[in-house]
Amino acid sequence: MVDPYTPAPAPRSRASAPLSLSAPARPRRPRCRETGRGVLMAKFVLAGRADCPYYAKAELLADYLQKNLPDFRIHKITQHPHVWEEWLEHLCEKNKWSHTTSPIIWRELLDRGGKGMLLGGYNEFLEHAQLYYSVTSSMTTELMKTIAQENLETHIEKELEGESLKGLLSPLQVWITSASAPACYNLIPILTSGEVFGTQTEISIVLFDNKDAEEKLHILASETHDLVSPFLRSISVCTRVQEAFRQAHVVIVLDDSTDKEVYTLEECIRSRVPLCRLYGYLIEKNAHDSVRVIVGGKTFVNLKTVLLMRYAPSIAHNIVAVALGVEGQARAALARKLRTTPASIKDVIIWGNISGNNYVDLRKAKVYRYESAMWGPPYFSRPVLSLIFDSEWVNGEFVTTLRKLTATGQQLRGMLTAHSIATTLKYWYHGSPPGEIVSLGVLSEGQFGVPEGIVFSMPVKFENGTWKVLTDLKDVEISEKIMTRMTSDLIQEKLVALGDLINFQPYQSVSQGCHNKLPQTGGLETTEIHSLVLLETRRPKPRCRQGCAPSEGSGTVPSLPLLAAKLGFLGSWLLRSSLCLCLPSLCVSLCFHLSLSL
Repeated sequence: MVDPYTPAPAPRSRASAPLSLSAPARPRRPRCRETGRGVLMAKFVLAGRADCPYYAKAELLADYLQKNLPDFRIHKITQHPHVWEEWLEHLCEKNKWSHTTSPIIWRELLDRGGKGMLLGGYNEFLEHAQLYYSVTSSMTTELMKTIAQENLETHIEKELEGESLKGLLSPLQVWITSASAPACYNLIPILTSGEVFGTQTEISIVLFDNKDAEEKLHILASETHDLVSPFLRSISVCTRVQEAFRQAHVVIVLDDSTDKEVYTLEECIRSRVPLCRLYGYLIEKNAHDSVRVIVGGKTFVNLKTVLLMRYAPSIAHNIVAVALGVEGQARAALARKLRTTPASIKDVIIWGNISGNNYVDLRKAKVYRYESAMWGPPYFSRPVLSLIFDSEWVNGEFVTTLRKLTATGQQLRGMLTAHSIATTLKYWYHGSPPGEIVSLGVLSEGQFGVPEGIVFSMPVKFENGTWKVLTDLKDVEISEKIMTRMTSDLIQEKLVALGDLINFQPYQSVSQGCHNKLPQTGGLETTEIHSLVLLETRRPKPRCRQGCAPSEGSGTVPSLPLLAAKLGFLGSWLLRSSLCLCLPSLCVSLCFHLSLSL
């Protein structure tokens, strides 16, 4: 390989220095004119944009000189192209230099101290090498560009590696409010397992609650230490308001208990305002600039989220409400009906108020690995509504089942809440499964016809550390009546909380407990959970294989699913058959899939 650096004869003057392309030789060491002894060299600093070709050329020339001269030292600095100009401006302002291009080279005067002496850019450094060391560079333009691209890739890799090491040195700060709540006990083992933030990230957990719960928090912290998790750097307790959320990267807001007795729903709503105002102020003041706030629980989830956004406006986009709990309940109920696992059911959408009037949308729901006459690879799915033929069950028993699951979640002391929060955080940091729909409570900007300014659960996807509303979904339109039913309470809750409305008039009847004396617990249910289910209303009339429809005047023709349900086991067997019976007054299509082996 030809050495790109070739010595040049000692020039008589700086202006007439020729560029020699002769055979390479060892550069001569400059000597003092008076004593004839070698001159001790100062350290050179070479700084430039990571993708700059001239920086690459100057870098190789400097490496060659450092390798062949015992007293030549070079220190290299690269900056990402996005920050180069700002970094260069700050450097020149600090040293009172004037330089605008990449690279910039200066000498550090190690023997006497003081600020460095600016040499200039690439041309000045090349001229300096010619005059003092009789060396010049003959690198081609293509080689310069290739090395510049490699420098940029290496710089990015080093930055990522540095961030990873920095994460090990300074762990992720996770704050949990109302840490004496039952959900916190189930949440901590999941957070410390490495599944949420990754196995390369250590975390420090801070349990935050009032002074009365301090003893309970210390017991919880002691049990957490006993887990001996390799991903837990530390766990501490905080009861001082002034120190709350200091340098927090993640804030988890759990259900809070009421501090005083409230007798009306309006008082119950307004009692959430002081704490949310305090949290918002402290998060703005003490937390990290990129803090992520996630609101979970079962009481006024949407309201608390929108209040936090109001009092912490600079991070409003990073405040979300967890809706996966309701989604998990719906998937579990559907799985029981279909006799499959809840994990096999995907894309159930939760619209509206997470802890109030919500809307379970099954139009996009799919079931995977379902045991039936039709079977396919793992990615094969079937619409849920095509497998559930009993509309009465969907409209009646399905809602009742969701309420029973809600009661079960209360008995298990926050297990569902903890798992929903942890899963949402995992998606937020590492992305949701590709192609899968996730429900999340976010601030409405008018998507899907939802009024602006309220927190509304809607379909999203997590990608690259952020979330995005899936506004491009088709066939998810919601009628005006149902939209009013879901948004009415949310709008009124916000107005009552902010003092713009005196009396709350719920669209649906409020549960009896709201008008009586309310207990001082974090599990207060202020409104009934109405899980409305969207069904496909446009279904084709049943036809036989030959395309014949029910004859006119034949009276009411019972649907095939209803017939199958009434016939019991025989109906279920006939439903999977492929036999077509055409009768004068009744057309019934029956599916019967014969296997090839038969």
